[in-house]
Amino acid sequence: MPATRHLPTPESADLVALTREIAGKELAPRVDDAERTGTFPREVFTTLGRAGLLSLPYPEEYGGGAQPYEVYLQALEEIGTAWASVGVGVSVHALSCFPLFRYGTDGQRAEWLPDMLSGERLGAYCLSEAHAGSDPAAMRAKAVKDGDSYVLNGAKAWTTHGGKADFYTVMARTSDDGARGISCFHVPAGTPGLEFDKPEDKMGLMGSTTATVRLEGVRIPAGNLIGQEGQGLSIALAGLDAGRLGIAAVATGLAQQALDTAVAYAKEREAFGKAIIDHQGLAFVLADMAAAVESARATYLAAARLKDAGRPYGREASIAKLVATDNAMKVTTDGVQVLGGAGYTRDFPAERYMREAKVMQIFEGTNQIQRLVISRHLAR
Repeated sequence: MPATRHLPTPESADLVALTREIAGKELAPRVDDAERTGTFPREVFTTLGRAGLLSLPYPEEYGGGAQPYEVYLQALEEIGTAWASVGVGVSVHALSCFPLFRYGTDGQRAEWLPDMLSGERLGAYCLSEAHAGSDPAAMRAKAVKDGDSYVLNGAKAWTTHGGKADFYTVMARTSDDGARGISCFHVPAGTPGLEFDKPEDKMGLMGSTTATVRLEGVRIPAGNLIGQEGQGLSIALAGLDAGRLGIAAVATGLAQQALDTAVAYAKEREAFGKAIIDHQGLAFVLADMAAAVESARATYLAAARLKDAGRPYGREASIAKLVATDNAMKVTTDGVQVLGGAGYTRDFPAERYMREAKVMQIFEGTNQIQRLVISRHLAR
């Protein structure tokens, strides 16, 4: 059943309802086949962009919807409910646009941002490296100034949309000054020297391409630097707070779908002369699943409302990401249990939801890192 939502305006309620309608028509009919075959649905992002669903929290001057983050995240949850791979892709695209929007020049924003927000140009975010995931300050990819250009060399691992994106937001080292030696760059697809490894063979999210990006003498104009030299890590970390809320929303949508699937099955399947939902032991499992979904939704909305109010929300973003993704893992696991043997087969989507939930505890900062962030806030 659709989530019960309290939205700030009638317009925002209509936007979320529109998202649910588009997700039902454009995403849901395609998800099973695409996830089975590992097909990346590039055209879906154009559809969502043209409907205004990639630009909801951005100003109208760039083609945005000027909506608060709490509205954007609830729309994103609807996308994640229909298709987690696309929900993750929308969140990553938003993360890829964030540095330009927040730290770019007026000229950069005017040139690049409208096409990004319209879905005509899909983004990828290049922060992690094979040896620098939870510790991004250890990155080794370099950007060397050469006249009116920068030349980038290195490799960026675990890149969502790697090889499929139209632009790459790349963090690379411009000096050896530790965390203060990293800068942020806009790298268009097709730039000579930008190469991609074979996509990763993953457990889940098969409709989302993940690949290592190779930077081999990639030369870009100096005007493609976003922000100042040495500002890259602070830009990246600022973006991750918002990105964690995006993943929390997608994880909540995935958990909602797992719950809905389990409830529908429990109403139809009979044992000992009655529907299994009427057996208290199983009904209580479903009740716990519902409580987990609702609590996840509440945590990401609480953080989003702080963000919308211009207040610090980093701790709350980590709490939301931790709670929502841990809850999604539990809810999807219980969803398989509710379906019993059927849940362990690929005839039903429950096993796919469980596989998709696992990575959400890992990316955008592992849940161990979220606990570290939260505990450091407490220590202050």
